[in-house]
Amino acid sequence: MTVQNTPAETVADVMDPARAVALAASLGLAHDPGAPLPPFFHQIYFWSPQPPDLLGRDGHPRRGGVIPDLGLPRRMWAGGDLRFHAPLMTGTDARRTTHLESTAQKTGRSGPLAFVRLRHEIAQAGRICVTEWQDLVYRADPDPADTPPPPPQARSDETDLRRRSFDSTLLFRYSGLTFNGHRIHYDLDYARSVEGYAGLVVHGPLLAQMLMLMAAETGPVESFAFRATSPLMHFETADFCRAGADMWVRGPDGRQCMTARVA
Repeated sequence: MTVQNTPAETVADVMDPARAVALAASLGLAHDPGAPLPPFFHQIYFWSPQPPDLLGRDGHPRRGGVIPDLGLPRRMWAGGDLRFHAPLMTGTDARRTTHLESTAQKTGRSGPLAFVRLRHEIAQAGRICVTEWQDLVYRADPDPADTPPPPPQARSDETDLRRRSFDSTLLFRYSGLTFNGHRIHYDLDYARSVEGYAGLVVHGPLLAQMLMLMAAETGPVESFAFRATSPLMHFETADFCRAGADMWVRGPDGRQCMTARVA
């Protein structure tokens, strides 16, 4: 694993309260603009918009800067690890500083892979409120002749379960609020013909968001770590499950889409 000497990137944001209200409404919830942000709502802030000529074919900004170009076209958010130190408040200046912690290149069953780990520190009033590690994986385009490995099967011993469906409208709204241009979430032809998915892909962070909101129903979330293991399509219904500190997302065929642990 290689640690890069890449300068940190800092993005400022005034944390517009209307954006948090819009995300809550998109998820079928209510949010008081004067209340602290629910866990993970910071994903809809700290945009870094780029002009069209600086975007890649997938709608993401081209690699460079903090994230190096490792020569592989397909990007996925593989997982994350969060520490919530203090509440984030809307209507208050905030700064997110991003560091490249490491990169690694490997060969898996599906071909070459590249892994990138970022560390984000979000601060208000000179205090770090959230530390987030973000794990990204890059891979080659799929070979239509290849048979993908079977996904892992999810546990079925949950003590709490919520069932949730997703549609293209929610995926479009979440992409807009997070300023995520990745076409697998809203361009069905691209998702199928270029990246080889059966449908639009539900954002991994959206699945993690639903798990965190579920966890917050029983008390403050101090830490949350998650790992995406299989994509969920927009036409599928998923089970959001919990057993103690363990949480997971189960697809309609029983496959494991995400695992998580909360504290």
